[in-house]
Amino acid sequence: MSALVEGALDLDLDLGIRDEWLRAATEPPEARGAGRDDVRLLLQDPKTGSFSHHHFRALPDLLREGDLLVINRSRTLPASLPICAEDGTPLRLHLAQRLAQGMYRAELRSEDGLHPLPAPAAGARFTLREQSLGTLVVQVLSRAHPASRQILVRTAGRRSLLPWMRLLGQPIRYAYVQGRWPLSAYQTIFAGPAGSAEMPSAARPLSREVLAGLKRRGVRLTFLTLHCGLSSEEVEEGIEGHYLPAEPYALPSATVQEIARATARGGRVIAVGTTVVRALQSACAGGALRPGRALAGALLRPGVRPCAVDALLTGMHAPKSSHLALLEAFVSAPLLRRAYLGAIAQGYRWHEFGDMHLILPDAPHAPMRYSLEQE
Repeated sequence: MSALVEGALDLDLDLGIRDEWLRAATEPPEARGAGRDDVRLLLQDPKTGSFSHHHFRALPDLLREGDLLVINRSRTLPASLPICAEDGTPLRLHLAQRLAQGMYRAELRSEDGLHPLPAPAAGARFTLREQSLGTLVVQVLSRAHPASRQILVRTAGRRSLLPWMRLLGQPIRYAYVQGRWPLSAYQTIFAGPAGSAEMPSAARPLSREVLAGLKRRGVRLTFLTLHCGLSSEEVEEGIEGHYLPAEPYALPSATVQEIARATARGGRVIAVGTTVVRALQSACAGGALRPGRALAGALLRPGVRPCAVDALLTGMHAPKSSHLALLEAFVSAPLLRRAYLGAIAQGYRWHEFGDMHLILPDAPHAPMRYSLEQE
């Protein structure tokens, strides 16, 4: 589950930008009577650093025939569960990933789920209670990693927590989101296989109207699945020591074929979200992109060419995050800082319900090798 760290070690993790400068998206656009696609779009040229401001519905006009969007289809789970400590204190458990039958990676949070708590000691026990399901004990096995708050837990009898999620679970949310929103607000319109603790949010603004415009433009779509974990831990002492758990992905042969066709025809391959970049980078072996199921452990850095990807459509990322580090594989820190300061001046909204950023080169990279053999 350790991350594969690539590239140089010198990295600007905060761009000299402070959290208090950022305007958080406190609610989905629908809460303002708008559509999912009613967000802004920051367009940036990674070579020159020039940037411009657009409405997200203009996306089809910014792309061209032959371009290909690669989209993560993972469905978000109601992964925030109400639990009680042994002394009766109400808390919440945020499930990050199912590791085996009855075993999970998780994080302990305050009763409202908004504030992280220190990792409890091995052997600590918590209980889940629901009238039709009864009482279930969850025991802490260990910390997931010495540098992380996340813990490994096991349920009594190795029972699945899925029934508890269905009856008691809520979507994971953080303090910048005002109020609770239904699970549907945390799904993209592409949601398929369930497994994400947090929404693969880059695809959220892709409405049916935008998709119709992309089709008319001659832009194609293709899909993979990567189940997202938790994004709650900042990078504290450099990316090289940051704990970034590997996440399960499935890359279909049809998607590899679509990427190969697009690059052969001179189209640009555009990853919709950092999860897509991680999955494709992890599926590259010996310089060839291969379909299959595995764990995505790649952590991109400046100077590392993203495998099979020319461009990135993503959200606005907070300082000291591995997501921000990944962006610097596409555009240098000084140019990224300039664009972010421009977005701040324009009042862009950050986080999963916020505005978008398209890092788009004029020309694609040279074609690479592909293999349709399963790993």
